[in-house]
Amino acid sequence: MPKTRIAVYPGTFDPITNGHLDIIRRAARLVDRLVIGVSVNAGKGPLLSLDDRVRLVQGELVALDNGMPDYVEVVPFNCLLMDFAMQVGASSIIRGLRAVSDFEYEFQMAGMNARLNPDIETVFLMASDRHQFISSRFVKEIGRFGGDIRHFVSPRVADYLETQLGFGNGKKKRGARVKAAAAGPAKKARKPK
Repeated sequence: MPKTRIAVYPGTFDPITNGHLDIIRRAARLVDRLVIGVSVNAGKGPLLSLDDRVRLVQGELVALDNGMPDYVEVVPFNCLLMDFAMQVGASSIIRGLRAVSDFEYEFQMAGMNARLNPDIETVFLMASDRHQFISSRFVKEIGRFGGDIRHFVSPRVADYLETQLGFGNGKKKRGARVKAAAAGPAKKARKPK
């Protein structure tokens, strides 16, 4: 009987983006069981709580085209990635690559992980051209300044970020304009003599 191919796709998912969903869809076709590991990763200072991030990822899996198969699951973790991979019986780690800068970092991580456990392979999936520029960091930055985040995340994630945090859709921008208008007219610059 062939061995079950289990892979872990780890991340902070703060928030989950369309780029993450693209990698999840493609990785699910390669394995018998895909575990999406949502990292506590307090060092990154996540915007969303671990529970919220897990809930958003689970909601996205349910909403994907025809739903995700039963063999895709979401599991939070707070340990070394290789320890987590061993706990779930994974033989591979899935990582998405967007650019050359990602490759340098991921190459180092893959080397370190191979030293920790040479039996677990790292598999890189290139981001689709539509998603190469998307990152959670950019989504948060755009959203904080009132930009439209709906090009980069699903409608469900955008709704959550907009209603819970006031992100996106120009809401903060409009608020800033209202405050500026309430402060009175701008002072005219004096002409130089």
